[in-house]
Amino acid sequence: MSKMKVVLAYSGGLDTTIIIPWLKENYDCDVIAVAADVGQGEELAPLNEKAIKSGAAAIYIEDLRDEFVRDCIFPTIKAGAVYEGKYLLGTSFARPVIAKRLVEIARREKADAICHGCTGKGNDQVRFELTIKALAPEMKIIAPWRIWGIKSREEEIDYATKRGLDVPVTKEHNYSMDRNLWHLSHEGSDLEDPKNEPKDEMLMISRAIKDAEDKPEYVTVDWECGIPTAVNGKKLKPVELIETLNEIGSRHGVGVDDMVENRLVGMKSRGVYENPAGSILYACHKNLEELTLDRDTAHFKEHVSLKFAELVYDGKWYTPLRESLSAFVDETQKCVTGTTRVKLYKGNIKPAGMSSPYSLYDEDIATFGADEVYDQKDSAGFINLFGLPLKVRAQMLRKNRKA
Repeated sequence: MSKMKVVLAYSGGLDTTIIIPWLKENYDCDVIAVAADVGQGEELAPLNEKAIKSGAAAIYIEDLRDEFVRDCIFPTIKAGAVYEGKYLLGTSFARPVIAKRLVEIARREKADAICHGCTGKGNDQVRFELTIKALAPEMKIIAPWRIWGIKSREEEIDYATKRGLDVPVTKEHNYSMDRNLWHLSHEGSDLEDPKNEPKDEMLMISRAIKDAEDKPEYVTVDWECGIPTAVNGKKLKPVELIETLNEIGSRHGVGVDDMVENRLVGMKSRGVYENPAGSILYACHKNLEELTLDRDTAHFKEHVSLKFAELVYDGKWYTPLRESLSAFVDETQKCVTGTTRVKLYKGNIKPAGMSSPYSLYDEDIATFGADEVYDQKDSAGFINLFGLPLKVRAQMLRKNRKA
């Protein structure tokens, strides 16, 4: 009888490092580690050796950066989706693309189960498992944090130390971090008390404001149908474009958000997010939509953006509603083409001009000077009709007061 085989979503972090021996000790199984490259950079380099030393039978290191940008980041930018006004969904929309590859490898390896290291208090357990259920409803899921007796990161460190495992944190510096091409998140440690100001030395992508450049920098981004295509006039591939904007934005300390968010699982959570490229792209995209979307579409899209963000945050990427909203969004983006310009300075992103061949702004109509297009007398009839319900109601109230 063949040994049980488990595919593990592996990051090389504290949780997944100790999960490999834990699975072997508790399930007597072969562990196939799968590390997804969604832009973690140097974090991936030691994972091959580290996973095998931790007891994995094999490891896949999958480059998902292009798929991540094309299939998750760009659709979310086009939707203008921001969770609770601040969070640019960096961890949220990385999970579906990772879980999709987990399913593909699990089927290739004829695995019996997929395992993840998400805690029972977090949102990621939902995001991973909803994707697995949508794509492989028959697959068994193992979630150690809902099974084992370990209760804290300190106990995890002790578990690893007893087994001679190298872990990337210490009891003195134990932020829970998630990094990808789009963002870096920080949770836990001193951030768990909302009274504490985030420490400048915690930042790993963006500079602290005190260390930001002393001169402003102008950046242009070109767009085609809601998708960014060039920076400062240079055409770039999607991954390169985001890397370039991260480098530029980080110099000016832009894109750092400190927020207390409402988790899907019912509690509030405090986190600090570094999003230089994302913050620039969202600001530019919004500016271009102001120029190219009509009033009704722009206002309705605000509702869609809120719902889209909620669906992504909740792990509902592979759902009919998210796909339907994306179809609506794609229709709205057909004319979101042009060039946007922003000024970066000391943590701020300021609009500095935009243009589009599909601009709905007509200077001849909007001007405060003399024009031959707009007859100001027309507004009187419009106001009379627009205000008629108010006038009728006021007359009714006056009549009844007299009665």
